[in-house]
Amino acid sequence: MPSADGRDSSCECGFLRGIIEGTSAPVFILDRHLRHIYVNPAWTRVTGVPAADFLGRTLGEVLPNVQTPDDVLIEVLADGQPREVTLTGTTLVPSLVGRRLWRAVFHRLESEGQVVGVCGLGVEVSNLRQYMDDLENAHQRLALLDSAAVRVGTTLDVAATCGELADFLAPSLADVAAVAIVDDELPDTPPTRPGVLRLRKMKLAAPPELRWHLRELAGPHPYVELPRGSLTRRCLDSGRPWRGNMASDELFQKLTVEPDHVRVIRAAGIHSVLIVPLPTTGRSVGVVILMRAGESAPFTDEDLLTAQGVASRAAVSIDSARRYTHEHTMTLELQRALLSEPGCPHPSVEVATRYLPSGRSALVGGDWYDSIALPGRRTLLVMGDVMGHGFQAAVAMSQYRSVLRTVAASGLPVHAMLGEADRRAARIGLDRVATCLLVLVDHEAGTCTAATAGHLPPILVHPDGGTEMLHLPAGPPIGTELGDYEMTTFAFEPGAVLLLYTDGLVEQRGQDIDDSVRGLTEMGLSADGPLEHLLDTLLTRLTSGMCEDDIALLAARRRPPST
Repeated sequence: MPSADGRDSSCECGFLRGIIEGTSAPVFILDRHLRHIYVNPAWTRVTGVPAADFLGRTLGEVLPNVQTPDDVLIEVLADGQPREVTLTGTTLVPSLVGRRLWRAVFHRLESEGQVVGVCGLGVEVSNLRQYMDDLENAHQRLALLDSAAVRVGTTLDVAATCGELADFLAPSLADVAAVAIVDDELPDTPPTRPGVLRLRKMKLAAPPELRWHLRELAGPHPYVELPRGSLTRRCLDSGRPWRGNMASDELFQKLTVEPDHVRVIRAAGIHSVLIVPLPTTGRSVGVVILMRAGESAPFTDEDLLTAQGVASRAAVSIDSARRYTHEHTMTLELQRALLSEPGCPHPSVEVATRYLPSGRSALVGGDWYDSIALPGRRTLLVMGDVMGHGFQAAVAMSQYRSVLRTVAASGLPVHAMLGEADRRAARIGLDRVATCLLVLVDHEAGTCTAATAGHLPPILVHPDGGTEMLHLPAGPPIGTELGDYEMTTFAFEPGAVLLLYTDGLVEQRGQDIDDSVRGLTEMGLSADGPLEHLLDTLLTRLTSGMCEDDIALLAARRRPPST
């Protein structure tokens, strides 16, 4: 066994030598000055340093890139208590895990009552540490994806969803996050050139200082045009991400298209870029561009996987919001077109209407109203609500409205009108039922006759300020083919106001709807003044500008007999 002073003690510990030199665990002995006096073959294989190069030298002198636990070893020499330490660093032998990790225990060595040094016995745990690091990274990635699922896509609004995505990614994954979506139908913009893909700029999220540097990137237009061959365009076409760490000016030029933008990016201190498409089935709906600047580390493989996971989930939300917005727009336009058709009440009845689409879910439903002049100075008031929401509900609403207009011309009593509408709706195959309230105002008789098909009761506001709910016999919704409706006649004096409405006006979470309807009679409504003002008052008090469901309102006032 070679030592610092050249003595050979192998004859004294041949058996021990065989064990120590045959083990795969590194073993080394240091003198009182922490200089090597022995290393076993395992330690030379681990470090790539010959045994002779260790002798007489400290660990820091032989392996400067390995953490030196000198303070712990001094304590072991002082009190004789064994201690465990962690050695980390790199050696002359390359490792797939980068920085290596050993756990070592050190014991004090004594001879004839004299302290002669310390002995260290280690085991490499680099792979275990790498496994634990990978496990922690995977846990963090899953936690980030779970957080994204909660924070991104909370509405059916495209702009809001893109904003949530950008705000989530910066700063959780990058210093800068920009989101843009494919849009060739921007209003008031020229058509795209052949081969050019137009992206609408949606949101740029970054700290204030970076936003100030990047302000020139916004440009004068709400869109950016990508020619074939551009870096971002290739990512969109292929559906594959691109990563550029410590990117050169040449790479930045391919990314930005505009020559001056490279200068802006460099001035902001940006050094790494990650482009991630927003993928859906068969196409990308947009792209996310992530940037890191200053002292932030370049993007890793884990960052790339995390960004792809977030982008995939966000793309589904954005695509759903776009498709919903398209359907919502068509439905709303259809409903507005139908409701804007001029009603024809008799001149003896003054009518005002309101339609307010829902504000939270942004769903358009099948609410409708109508006023139809009939012979004998009579006016039929209609208020209905098709079950469900969306385009199909609006289509069904238009069919119910047409059926009731046709039935109204037959001269039947209101309960018979509902029965006939119920049968016709069943015959034409409407797959959605509707609640409906018919009120026939007879100016000559000074009465109103009402029948309901599962609809909420009307409210009557008297000229003296008294308000009452008109109780009507319940009947099934139309479209069920159950029929059997009843009608009730009430006095309708000049100056009184009759209020018809859909359930969106009075439905409130946690409150019984019957109590909400009765609450209308306690609001102190006035029959005086413009009917438009009355409707505005109702909407202001009950919705505060926001409603959970569509609201349709109709107010009718009987004019004096001389009219």
